Amino acid sequence: MRENFFKRPTLVVARELLGCYLVRRWHGKEMGYMITETEAYNGFNDKASHAHRGKTKRNSVMFGRPGYFYVYLTYGMHYMLNIVTGEEGFPAAVLIRGVNGISGPGRLTKALHIAKYQNKKPADKKIGLWVEDREVAVSPREIESTARVGIHYAEEWVEKPYRFLLKK
Repeated sequence: MRENFFKRPTLVVARELLGCYLVRRWHGKEMGYMITETEAYNGFNDKASHAHRGKTKRNSVMFGRPGYFYVYLTYGMHYMLNIVTGEEGFPAAVLIRGVNGISGPGRLTKALHIAKYQNKKPADKKIGLWVEDREVAVSPREIESTARVGIHYAEEWVEKPYRFLLKK
């Protein structure tokens, strides 16, 4: 997918990633998985976002070009895969929470062999990890919007409907 897809409002990208495919090339084999669940992290005011308190070495990629990966370790054991969205300078990203057959962002990164070395890399075939639009039609009726998961510390941002998933 082109940078222009990701250079749009984060909530739009988070919804429209549903039905797209996360593709991983690993040891010469390509595996494509339809994205079924995402979460949006949107700007300076979003208290659930790593960028809420400003730019740091860890979150600097969120302030950069859209279409780049933000991969970080959480709880000392699970990598989280995010894709930067919006305009440069505005910190926003979408967490890929699930794909067909794999639910949970930690399980996803483990199954697809995603780790820190993909941080700050573009979503591109050259690095072996990218997003494709395979023209799967997803109607608004098929999408559920809920509060995000595991952000109890985020005060009024806890209940924002920034998690998107395909209804079962």
